[in-house]
Amino acid sequence: MTPYIEQNKDRFLAELFDLLRIPSVSTDVTYQPDIKKAAAFIAHQLKEAGADNVEICETAGNPVVYGEKLIDPSLPTVLVYGHYDVQPADPIDLWDTPPFEPTIKGDNIYARGASDDKGQMYMHVKAFESMMKNNTLTCNVKFMIEGEEEIGSVNLGTFIKERKDSLKADVILISDTGMISVDTPSITVGLRGLSYMEVELTGPNRDLHSGMYGGAVQNPLNALAEVVAALKDKDGHITIPGFYDKVEVISDEDRAKMAKAPFDLEAYKKALDIEKEFGEKGFSTNERTSIRPTLDVNGMWGGYTGEGAKTVIASKAYAKISMRLVPHQSWEEISELFTKHVESIVPDGIKVKVTAHHGGTPVVIPTNSVEFEAASKAYEEAFNKEPIPVRSGGSIPIVALFKEELGLDSIMMGFGLDSDAIHSPNEKFGIFNFLKGIETIELFYKHYAAVKK
Repeated sequence: MTPYIEQNKDRFLAELFDLLRIPSVSTDVTYQPDIKKAAAFIAHQLKEAGADNVEICETAGNPVVYGEKLIDPSLPTVLVYGHYDVQPADPIDLWDTPPFEPTIKGDNIYARGASDDKGQMYMHVKAFESMMKNNTLTCNVKFMIEGEEEIGSVNLGTFIKERKDSLKADVILISDTGMISVDTPSITVGLRGLSYMEVELTGPNRDLHSGMYGGAVQNPLNALAEVVAALKDKDGHITIPGFYDKVEVISDEDRAKMAKAPFDLEAYKKALDIEKEFGEKGFSTNERTSIRPTLDVNGMWGGYTGEGAKTVIASKAYAKISMRLVPHQSWEEISELFTKHVESIVPDGIKVKVTAHHGGTPVVIPTNSVEFEAASKAYEEAFNKEPIPVRSGGSIPIVALFKEELGLDSIMMGFGLDSDAIHSPNEKFGIFNFLKGIETIELFYKHYAAVKK
């Protein structure tokens, strides 16, 4: 840890806690005041750290915070991306501590957004501050911090198109992923794509008495269970016709390289409190969560779910379903295949409506670039160990967008852990990870300026 980080770590954490207390949930419009408050907080901290031309850029949705420090046009320019919006905290009753009141337990910070992505995004702000205060900034830097990542970055594409000139850079730097462990650093070089769908089934025109009508009409909830169950077979294979047609086939040699990443299956099961893992036959757990596509139900609802009993046949039933995609799969094409298949298997007597909410394109980042070399050297210096390139099971749709619109690859320097419970109750982020992330990001700038020469 550098002297500046050591001297200021308590302040860094206090500022992060102030940010984590803001419930900037992008999926619920009732949190709009908090979205604006979080954007203002980031803008203020960028100014305090030494950024110029800081502005809160309005979009058709949530604002993007922009700031820059251009020290020399002959030096490389780093464009930092992150997001200040967070997932809903629900179900609240499963949190051990209040989700928007950050709490330190052991060596971890517990709060919604601690790891995804406020804690990781804020590392970049503090690394920038440290370099500014110590006059060690070796690159130009631009910040683009958005507030819609958790709802598909729906307005970021327009923002980028309108601001292409001001967003010109040599590389995009992102911390919204993870690493293998605090002892085994890694760099994410692949992300799965995403197709997020909603299914609405309608039976009778109103809720019906299950005694008076049971057995005489189709029950949308029963039908929904039937449809969902038919989307995968007992071996975890997705049954949508054409779903696997364009899936990238990874060579045995590359699979062997990926298998070198340390992984303890028994510890994995113990951490999740499950007796047995499950997934597509012929692939390891790590492969199932990185190089293979998936389909998962994210929510199902309808009918009566309150306390006690209410004997009804619901008029409607709903499900939200996400599919993670791998290279060569198009989320638009997969969304269309999903829609056609669901429409074809819905039982008679049920009307169906399928809605595509948002999607993202899978990406693989080259490991032979000077940008990757700089990141690798930064991790090696900070952790005294060469990082392992890994593919992540998650999706960051804007990585493909950056490549398409700006022509730039993204270097994903993540410091989260699989155990951080992002999107779940009791999300956490290690204090070590936060401070070590600041240090490693600083080192990236040093090495990047050197290798670019």
